[in-house]
Formats: sequence, C-alpha cells, structure tokens
Amino acid sequence: MSDAAPTNGWRRFWNRGGWWKALIAAVVYLALYLGAGALIGHFAGDLIDRDDLAATPESVFFALALPPFVGGVLLLLFAWSLGWLRELFSRRAQQARGWMWIAPALVAAAIVLRLAGADYGSYTVATVAVVFLAGIFVGFSEELLTRGLVVDLLRRRGYGEWAVMLLSTLVFALLHSANLLSGFSLDTVLLTIGFAFGFGICMYLTLRVTGSLLVPMLLHALYDPSVILATGGVDQNGANAAHNPLVAIGGLSTFAFLLLAVIALFLVRGRLTAPVDGLARARTLA
Repeated sequence: MSDAAPTNGWRRFWNRGGWWKALIAAVVYLALYLGAGALIGHFAGDLIDRDDLAATPESVFFALALPPFVGGVLLLLFAWSLGWLRELFSRRAQQARGWMWIAPALVAAAIVLRLAGADYGSYTVATVAVVFLAGIFVGFSEELLTRGLVVDLLRRRGYGEWAVMLLSTLVFALLHSANLLSGFSLDTVLLTIGFAFGFGICMYLTLRVTGSLLVPMLLHALYDPSVILATGGVDQNGANAAHNPLVAIGGLSTFAFLLLAVIALFLVRGRLTAPVDGLARARTLA
C-alpha cells in the first residue's frame, strides 16, 4: 500500500504522523499490555513466583513472556491495519556516521560479558530457555513500538532526527514507569527509566546505522535475558554481580549507554523524510 494513496480515514489519520499520535499509540499499547498482564495474573497467578519471577519456567513464561507476546501481536495487527508492515521490516537506506556503530558494539559487548559470567547453575535448562523466549517477545514488541511505529510517526510529521531520537527514546523510557504498578520502589523505577533512556538512544543509533528494525530487535532480545540470568532480574542486582568480574564489567555498560546518549544529543542532526512506497529518502544526515 502506497502512502501516497491511502484508502480510508484510519490510514489517512495515522499517515500524517505527529508526536501526540505517537503518544496515543504508546499509551494505548501500555494499557492493553498491562490489561493482558492482569488477566494472565488472574488466571495463572498460582504459577507466578512474585518473589522471584525467574524461579521456574512457568513463572517466567506467564510473568515475563506472555504479556509482551500479546502486546507484539496487537502491534502487528495495528501496523497491518495501516499497511506499514512491509515498510517497517524492510531494510532502509539511511545515511549515518561511523561513530554510531559504537552503540550496537557496546550493547553486544555487555550481552557477551553477562552471558559469559551468568551463574547458570542457579537455573534449570527449561528456565533459561523460557528466559530467552521472553527476551524475544520483549525485544520484538518494545522495538516494534518505539523504534518502529513511534519513529515512523515522528518522521512522517517531518521532525528532524534529533527530535525523533529524543521523543521516541522518552516514550521508551517512560513506558518503564509502569513498574511502579508492580511494586517496585520509586527510586528503583527512576533508575530504570534513566537506564532505559541510555539504552533507548543506543537502539535508535543501531536502527540508524544498520537501517533495519530487526537488528535492535535482536540486540534487545538478547540484552534482557543476559541481565536476568546474570543478576537475577532486569530491575535487580543479584549476588552474582558482586563477585563475578565479567558481570561487574558488563554492568558498567549502563554508564557507557548514558555517556553515549549525551554525546548523541550533541551530534545527531538532519532529517529523514516520511517513507514513500516502503522506502525512506535521506537528506543531509549527521
């Protein structure tokens, strides 16, 4: 479906893009995601270990894997209704600077270090497998929303790439404020939001430098399981992090992400036009 010839009001509305439409999409997604999680918790609550979500394969599946799977399916249906699926998953010719490769390299290094230093003896094989399955669903859904749909909505409105990077990353970071509803303390949630901002900038830079949404999806899908297996949880610091040097070094990635995010806020410039017939035209990008 060409964006130049939308066939109905629904597509015309979203094809115009805009920051507030991106916000609507994110808020509706979060509400549906939380609703799915609540329903799953109601019907499968006995299988979820609230004190240690990674205690059993069943706990991981129902608490960490199934909600983002549902969210991913809903996002796919939304993108399909707009005729954007081919566009979102096609490789795009996007001008980028060499320094942007630092972002995927940092994320990949953190993944390798944490996976190498994880205490696999603390988990069953089935639990490890389901943790990676959960990572796939989380990486797919969160990247499809933020680096896929939100980025496209902002570009369609004509925002420069600095604003696209900042606004899409803020949406990604603020989604993690929902952890307050899971009982995490305000301090922990604020730290998580800060980390998510740095990580989100790295995912945006990965999207820019590779031209493919699939690459940030893959890195995100591996990063979350590496954190869970190495430290005991995305929002926790397990005992293994204190005595394993590989995990400790991998933990420094948080500061590296934030430093790169600050640098990117000064260096990213230019503009990408809205996609036309599934292709993105590039103009004067930093």
